[in-house]
Amino acid sequence: MFARKNIQKKVIPARITGLSLFVLVVLLLGSCAVTGAPPEETSVNENLPAEVFQEDEDNQVFLPQVSGGNPTDQIDEPEIFDGERAYQDVLTQLDFGPRVVGSEAHQQFLDWAASELVDTGWTVELQETTMLEHPIKNLSAKRTEASGKPVVVIGAHYDSRMLADQDPDPEKRDEPVPAANDGASGTAILLELARILPENLNVDIWLVFFDAEDNGNIPGWDWILGSRAFVDALEITPEAAVIVDLVGDADLNIYKERTSNQELTSEIWSKASELGYSQFINALKYSVLDDHTPFLQAGIPAVDIIDFDYPYWHTTQDTADKVSAESLEAVGTTVAAWLAEKYPPIE
Repeated sequence: MFARKNIQKKVIPARITGLSLFVLVVLLLGSCAVTGAPPEETSVNENLPAEVFQEDEDNQVFLPQVSGGNPTDQIDEPEIFDGERAYQDVLTQLDFGPRVVGSEAHQQFLDWAASELVDTGWTVELQETTMLEHPIKNLSAKRTEASGKPVVVIGAHYDSRMLADQDPDPEKRDEPVPAANDGASGTAILLELARILPENLNVDIWLVFFDAEDNGNIPGWDWILGSRAFVDALEITPEAAVIVDLVGDADLNIYKERTSNQELTSEIWSKASELGYSQFINALKYSVLDDHTPFLQAGIPAVDIIDFDYPYWHTTQDTADKVSAESLEAVGTTVAAWLAEKYPPIE
């Protein structure tokens, strides 16, 4: 992301857990004991783009799934946000290399993310345009065409900053940023949400991977180019937008961002508090220019979930060892739980 004030700068398959399998076996064995018949086979199916001015015992959210038929024929397992799986998505992105706009790694990310989304039942769309004469590719995923339900955008930028201009080593400031936290963490959360969000929430969710967010203060570039292009092209007005950026830091401290819609912010922070996630701090701190800004400028309530106290921001040290599965899970679980409460499933 950006500059501090006064600083230059697709369908989700059901999963069966060990416990569920045990229960299923017990049920089947019980049936055999009563009838004497053999059991039947059961198939189970980001100087700062932003300009900075100044429920259960394990706190995992169980998201309901819709089931049908005889309860003894089918056991539905709730989906939970898997921080370890999201962390593996961070590692995959770093294996591509820095996802600098126009690079091979940039395209590899798009191809891989699109495949992951399709495999989980989402329909993907690629917006290709230009901003400041630079090619822009925004990837979005939807489950359905417009349904009349409210639309909520959950977004993150996937590009890596092309220059590590905040690196403590001057010789490395012309290198690209690996962007483990400032890039890959947000997109990893979106990909895991794609796997676990129920299909029957009373909302149309758009997962949007924004391009070219992170090259501000570089000649010929500016911040948040991808999200500007996306909002400019909107034909349907979302009810809200939630941006996740710099959310994987192992020492995660997410303060309320000052320019965000505060009603929306309070809803999400309250949910995090209910879940016991102390990483969400109930205090205002920074004002940040980020991918939520174009939505706010268009009159769309938007919130930026961002930890702007990340010491490796825009350096070559923004690497996978700075990211934790626990932090990813805290943010992803909170967003999923907020969605499930605000837009409860339709029976």
